[in-house]
Order: sequence, then C-alpha cells, then structure tokens
Amino acid sequence: MAEKTPHAHGAALSEMDIRVRALETLLTEKGYIDPAALDAIIETYEHRIGPHLGARVVARAWADPAYREWLLRDATAAVAEPPDFGFVGRQGEHLVAVENTPGQHNLVVCTLCSCYPWPVLGLPPAWYKSAPYRSRAVIDPRGVLADFGLTLPADTRIRVWDSTAEIRYLVLPMRPPGTDHLDEAALAALVTRDSMIGTGLARAPGAGVPA
Repeated sequence: MAEKTPHAHGAALSEMDIRVRALETLLTEKGYIDPAALDAIIETYEHRIGPHLGARVVARAWADPAYREWLLRDATAAVAEPPDFGFVGRQGEHLVAVENTPGQHNLVVCTLCSCYPWPVLGLPPAWYKSAPYRSRAVIDPRGVLADFGLTLPADTRIRVWDSTAEIRYLVLPMRPPGTDHLDEAALAALVTRDSMIGTGLARAPGAGVPA
C-alpha cells in the first residue's frame, strides 16, 4: 500500500507546513513551548488584532489635525494613546507613520524577512512575506503597484520604506474626496489594509468592499 501524504482538512500540507509542525512537536515534547499559549497568540492576532485597528488610527488622523501631527511626529506614542487606542505590543515598539500626498506615494516592504506592525495591522498577508514582493518592491515599485491594480500619475514620486527589526512603518493614505460629512467610524470603513501598506488606496465613499 502506498504511503499516505499528511493531510489537514482534506488538503495536502506543503513541505513548509510539515516542517513547521514537526518543529512545533519537537519543541513541545522538550517543554520549550506551550501549544495552548501559541494558540492564544494566534487567535489574538487573527481575530482581535488586525487592520481594523490601524483603520481607526487613520480615521482619527484624517478627522483631527492635531492627532495627525502627533502621529507623524511620534507614531509609537500616538497609537498607544489610551483610552481610544492603546495599541502596543511586539512588532510595534518603534512605529513610524509616513503620509501619502499628491506628490508622493509611500510603499512599505521588508526586504530581509517580514517585519510588520502587528499591533495596528495584525499578521502580515502571505504576499508581503513572499520573495517576489520583497525584491520587486525595491527595484520596480511601479510595476508592483500595477500588479495590485494601482497606477499612479507619472509625476507622483514613489518612496519605498524598508522595515527592519527596529522600525515598522504605517502608511497614512490620502483621505478620499467627498468625505467631509463622515464621522470617524464611517471614515475607518474606507481604510483598507493595503492602503496602510501602500499597495492600495483608501476606498471612495459608496465603493464596495473588496474580496
């Protein structure tokens, strides 16, 4: 009888998944990690912490000029402001906000690994960690943006910010026109994860939510 390939929920595991599971099993057997603690961390970052938190920060910056100035001056402190925010934690110890303008569009990448501002964006998407994105974002940012369906005017400068183990970046996208009447909750609904990385723009009022 042929040897069966390991499956999870009916789908074959990738070689990387198999290696990760084997390593987790070994570390658990040696008492180095607690599976329950790992599950709790994953649950937190997948369901409680995510782009919706960063969207609230962006909406506040759009609505409150004083907060916008603070965010651009010291994003780490601004997103940690209680009681409305208080977004602190691993991968967010030194956060820098960069603002999109008509003349400059900002794009965030981590060329060495996948450094990402977890406290405000949650876990990074798979494409952010991929080798093609990490290499092409630096050498061909316009081409990368085109792959995401974003074409900017030729005279708009694109600045690429390379995250490191010490610094994470959050893009403050431009506020869509026709939103002066919206409150912060409605504004936050227009902010996408991609717009806070720089691979997209904030949605226009009335636009559908992308899949």
